[in-house]
Amino acid sequence: MKFKRYTDVHEFYNDTYDVLMLSESQNMIILGNVIIGHEGKDKTSRCDPAYWLMATVSDAKGIRLTALMTPPHNITLYATDNTMNPEAIRCLIDGLKDCEIPGVITEKSLAEYFAKEYTARKGQTYKTVMNQRIYELTTVSPEVKQFGTVRLLNEKDLYFFPYRLEAFNASTESGGTAMREPRDIDMYRYRISSKKIYILEVDGIPVSMAGYTRELQTAVGIAFVYTPPCYRGKGYATSCVAQISQLALDNGYTKCVFIHGFGEPHIQ
Repeated sequence: MKFKRYTDVHEFYNDTYDVLMLSESQNMIILGNVIIGHEGKDKTSRCDPAYWLMATVSDAKGIRLTALMTPPHNITLYATDNTMNPEAIRCLIDGLKDCEIPGVITEKSLAEYFAKEYTARKGQTYKTVMNQRIYELTTVSPEVKQFGTVRLLNEKDLYFFPYRLEAFNASTESGGTAMREPRDIDMYRYRISSKKIYILEVDGIPVSMAGYTRELQTAVGIAFVYTPPCYRGKGYATSCVAQISQLALDNGYTKCVFIHGFGEPHIQ
């Protein structure tokens, strides 16, 4: 087994893209970041490849294990064809011996094996803080009840959007964190300018939101799904997701991906 660590995101993209595309929906996190880094369209610190940990483990047949970490987030792994190779995992851990890994995101058995081996080397422990699944939508059911209309966020929505984004973040972060007060307004403006987040309006009232994350070759991620408590239980979120999913399918994507799954061991 051969470990390789990359400092050039373009080289990493060229070496791993075809491998990662073997499981496009599963690898949405890695692919999305690698594409962003390769194209150089996002200059925020999270998406600056200069701070990334990029690595592969290969044998005579090619890449067996791909790893990407965008600090401070957890490392994300993909075992080619979802075939877990203990030797490749140990080789990766050997290569990352000087790195501090806060946690791991990947298919459950691989996540647990990596966490067990890594913490044994470091004299640490781990626990699983999130169990999720991946869902693919290829058609929108005509039985979904439709409400109101969806529209893109705009600057006029700054009076409520920061609070809803922070509420969404609090509801999805590992362990359940308290909602933060809105911070740097430029961050919310950046989200609006991306033209990826939609609001469902019913009688002129913004009752729910949902949006796109990573846009890949045939798949697009759906996230930012949030409805304030006072509007829940009415089907608004389902309607919002259905409408933006149909928009994505109409624009040429073959599937919408809802990442609601992966075991995520947290290393202590």
